[in-house]
Amino acid sequence: MARYTGPKGKLVRKFGENIFGNPKFDKVLNNKPYPPGQHGMGRKKVSDYGIQLKEKQKLKIMYGLLEKQFRKYFKKAERMKGVTGENLLLLLESRLDNTLFRLGLAVSRSQARQLVLHRHITVNGKVVNIPSYLLTKGDTIQVREKSRRLAVFHESLKKVRAENMYPWLNLDKAHLSGEFLYAPHREEIPVNVQENMIVELYSK
Repeated sequence: MARYTGPKGKLVRKFGENIFGNPKFDKVLNNKPYPPGQHGMGRKKVSDYGIQLKEKQKLKIMYGLLEKQFRKYFKKAERMKGVTGENLLLLLESRLDNTLFRLGLAVSRSQARQLVLHRHITVNGKVVNIPSYLLTKGDTIQVREKSRRLAVFHESLKKVRAENMYPWLNLDKAHLSGEFLYAPHREEIPVNVQENMIVELYSK
């Protein structure tokens, strides 16, 4: 299955929450707080399997992953020490494209992915064009020097507020850079998902 390229507003309404983090989708939910489609306003009982599948789809779409990629992360999470579901979220949050989005250097994960692919970003001083690159404690992310005049970064940073910064990240607006201070804890990750349901789904 290819990456979803359709209307994101429909996905936001399907899951009943702003899974992409872009403020413009809050308006979509306020205007139409029900799923899309002819029967969107009706109520339908969902099975346990349906709930598990929905949680997986929500998380997968949120981070912009294909099924094969998502399954690889799950397998890696299983091999790590600790709780598999929490490990899965930790791995997804450690991705370079997601971190760029969390820092506020991109307005969405999809935009962050493009910025990385187009070689605008460095990690510890070296250009990295792999959106899935996993950051570790102490890594420094910075906009490449010749890319610092691009309006996309400055427009995105205008929306960043200090009180909304994530505790595991440190942003330096003046130098268009940030530091990955440590691997986030589950309670710090602002993702409304039942990761245990995803674990149950893949454990069958």
